[in-house]
Amino acid sequence: MYISSANNILNDYWRYLIGIGITIMGIFIFSLPHLIGISIKIFSGSVDESKLSDTHYLMTLFDSNINLIFILLPFVGGLLFLFLTVRFLHKQTLTQLTTVRKCIDWNRFWFSLIIWGFISVSLIGIDYYSNPEHYENNFNLYSFLILCSISVILIPLQTSFEEYFFRGYLMQGIGLLANRRWVPLILTSLIFGLLHIANPEIEKLGYILLVYYIGTGLFLGIITLMDDGLELALGFHLANNLFTALLVTADWTAFQTNSVFKDISEPTKASFSDVFMPVFIIFPLILFVFAKKYQWINWKQKLFGKVKKLNEFVESQKQD
Repeated sequence: MYISSANNILNDYWRYLIGIGITIMGIFIFSLPHLIGISIKIFSGSVDESKLSDTHYLMTLFDSNINLIFILLPFVGGLLFLFLTVRFLHKQTLTQLTTVRKCIDWNRFWFSLIIWGFISVSLIGIDYYSNPEHYENNFNLYSFLILCSISVILIPLQTSFEEYFFRGYLMQGIGLLANRRWVPLILTSLIFGLLHIANPEIEKLGYILLVYYIGTGLFLGIITLMDDGLELALGFHLANNLFTALLVTADWTAFQTNSVFKDISEPTKASFSDVFMPVFIIFPLILFVFAKKYQWINWKQKLFGKVKKLNEFVESQKQD
């Protein structure tokens, strides 16, 4: 249903190609403030140009809160340009891109956010009390309040961009072209996961961490297809990034923030708890909860079946 609903919009494949290009342009334009800031530092002579390829060094050029703004701004640009593309190139409303329901179901969004927020905070708390020597108090009220303001405003835009682009725009576009639901599910999960390959966590924890990123993309894709909308994925992704940014930081993570705690442990290769426990134990349990609450049925059809053509989709809408 969710992919098939794109039959109601202008869905020529070339429109999606142009849309992807426009979205990338938005990301680039909103990356310029960071590039300009680095250039000003270079011209002032306060930068070691031999270290410009070192992500960790670049993070030290600005205050943590400023760095966070620079990191999140490209996603804001991507979201803005994606919404413009959807509205004017595809003649699709935001609600149509979000869900097959008549309006966005915010109860689903909040339920997913609370579930994963509770689990994330619990896991961090368990690790903190199990290994207190791995953490130091990083709390500074003034810096933390600024971090909260930035996070509450920009992180929802960052996570929304990733969901609307991967589980929304690409899921529908690739699904219509391939006429099979599993094709966009697998491709968007792979693309989503592999784009994290440049994250500093990969360098420290190893490429095995890509299993977690790809697995997360697969999980988000499954709940999108099974629930016929992005609400659950939007809530989950926001909880994941928001609570992590506010609670724990480390010198080797993509988000280096003025959080409550700082992980000072020396990172080793990713362990079972880092990768396999969330992907193969926690995510399936959450799927079970969602499936029971929202009474998901026809798993095989929704995940692997054909995408309905326009006439079939219209007929199914009449029956509903």
